[in-house]
Amino acid sequence: MHDKGLSTEIDWRDKDARGKPLSSRQRRKMQRLRTWHSRSQTDGTQERNLRHGLGEIDRMASALGLPTSIRETASVVYRRVISENLLIGRSVESVSAAALYAATRQSSSARSLDGIVGVARIDKQSIGRTYRHINRELGLEIEPPDPTNHLPRLCSMLDLSTEIEQQSRELLETAIAAEEISGKNPVGLAAAAVYAGSLLCNEKITQKAVSEAASVSKVTIRNRYQELLDLYEQTQ
Repeated sequence: MHDKGLSTEIDWRDKDARGKPLSSRQRRKMQRLRTWHSRSQTDGTQERNLRHGLGEIDRMASALGLPTSIRETASVVYRRVISENLLIGRSVESVSAAALYAATRQSSSARSLDGIVGVARIDKQSIGRTYRHINRELGLEIEPPDPTNHLPRLCSMLDLSTEIEQQSRELLETAIAAEEISGKNPVGLAAAAVYAGSLLCNEKITQKAVSEAASVSKVTIRNRYQELLDLYEQTQ
């Protein structure tokens, strides 16, 4: 039964309304009531946190156009956080956003942390910190970010040809083989590859358009696309 915002506490003193000590039978009954009351309060809080968090995941996933499979994975991660009491000291918003980020990292529909921040109700630092915490505590099996996972989405958003997408993939695979992507933003690399790929395919696309689609700066694209072209030319 919902208490409509009113809280109820069962007195810890084993006395009746007149202040007289309770009988042993009454004390046992009161202890059972206290135990039930404590559990019901805990269960109620967990249920509210679960409902709130799953609602946040669904809202953010809808805003990002993510498939049902990713929502389900994020929900599983969030439920594990609740069941293992990892929510303590952290907000529902940060955990739900971190769970969704983790789910995208485990799929081919990867999103950057900035992309998650764009639809979350919490700041980037909190999401990143919470993501690292639950990743460590739950032992999530997350592979290092692969920039090629971002190509289909970017090329689709920019309405680019399959030729550009394939060329962009070759540029990134060359950089990966040369071990030149470590420590670099995978979304920024993908954006730079798309721009560089468009140049190689002689199709006009501006750095600004790619920057807006990828939610990265034009400076990032400028700093990376020439590196990708240079590496690619060395292998030809």
